[in-house]
Amino acid sequence: MEELQGSFYFLFLLYGPVVQLHDWPHHYYWMAAIRKSSLSVYERSFLSLRPPHTLPDVGQQQGRFLPQRQEAPEDQPAGFRRLLGHGVEVVEIDLTQPMGPQGPFDVIVHKLSDVIVEAEHDSQSQELLANFQSFVSVNPSTVLLDPLPAMTRLLDRFASYRIMSKLHNSLRDWRVCSPSYLEIQNADDLSSVQQAVTTLSFPLICKTRVAHGSLSHEMCLIFSGGGLADVRAPCVLQSFVNHGAVLHKVFVVGEKHFCVERPSLKNFPPGPCDRNTIFFNSHHVSKPESNSALTALDEQTPLLPPPSSEAVAALVKELRLQLGMALFGVDVIINIHTHTLTVIDINIFPGYEGVPQFFSALLSHIQSVLGKQPAVSPDEKLTSGASSAAAKHQ
Repeated sequence: MEELQGSFYFLFLLYGPVVQLHDWPHHYYWMAAIRKSSLSVYERSFLSLRPPHTLPDVGQQQGRFLPQRQEAPEDQPAGFRRLLGHGVEVVEIDLTQPMGPQGPFDVIVHKLSDVIVEAEHDSQSQELLANFQSFVSVNPSTVLLDPLPAMTRLLDRFASYRIMSKLHNSLRDWRVCSPSYLEIQNADDLSSVQQAVTTLSFPLICKTRVAHGSLSHEMCLIFSGGGLADVRAPCVLQSFVNHGAVLHKVFVVGEKHFCVERPSLKNFPPGPCDRNTIFFNSHHVSKPESNSALTALDEQTPLLPPPSSEAVAALVKELRLQLGMALFGVDVIINIHTHTLTVIDINIFPGYEGVPQFFSALLSHIQSVLGKQPAVSPDEKLTSGASSAAAKHQ
């Protein structure tokens, strides 16, 4: 299959004729990706599979896909058209309406992270989330990629960092670890924070507790106890590890994973020093084309070896088990002194930028998931969908 070019945020909208997916005998499946940007400032995407007998006749509409935040030209890459030839079809799922009549669905791939976060304070998002959860509760045969509880946990850096902190035990043979860190619930008492960070080593990176949205990329590098006045709680403080300004982003799609190298923060002298706090946006620093002064290395800095493919595979396997998820990203670095594989963050359904095999890998994983599911008759699916609609109106 030809590689798909472009920067993908996994948001894509397709229309095309449904055909039999030859690798899945005796079944027809439709695939749908939906973007509901009108409901919030963030774009929302849903991917679902369902039997064609419940779908309207959409005719021979042409396929389209949307790279990150903009629509692609009309002449899609040949590889993408081949995906359409495998029965990929897109319909819109409207979360503002009962989902039962819109189904049934065999698989739903979603990124409801912004809805989950906004539901903390927004009644409309609460209603959307309740609508989705209601459908899921009465349709247990529908596979979610990924489960809502797992995604909710990964949105909280307090929770995900606790998982990271235990990796050195479960992956001891692979020399995998994560930096020391501290959870800051309240930063009003500066002296208490200064006392607490004695277990860490300067410099420190300060990250927001919520691991989603544009603010989650706003970080700062603190060089001394005095700089802790710049901390804005709730947040995590993580010991900075020199790593030669190279970040390895590991993108996971089911049992497959892909490693992409990105720029990262340069090395800094260890220990406290009289230097002002550096504020930065991690997304901008680690862009493939980044040319930031924060990533500029001394010419004498030795190059580090790439991470061990066996260690990365063991890490992915362990995190899939711990997280209960199939679509996530892991940020890892190589300690410049010990050459230890160091996990510094875990990302919920990342953009998969630099992974042209994403679509084919996703299809492969969906095929695998459906192959493990017990057969459910169309009548059972329709009955379940009807029950969901009825429950919504009670």
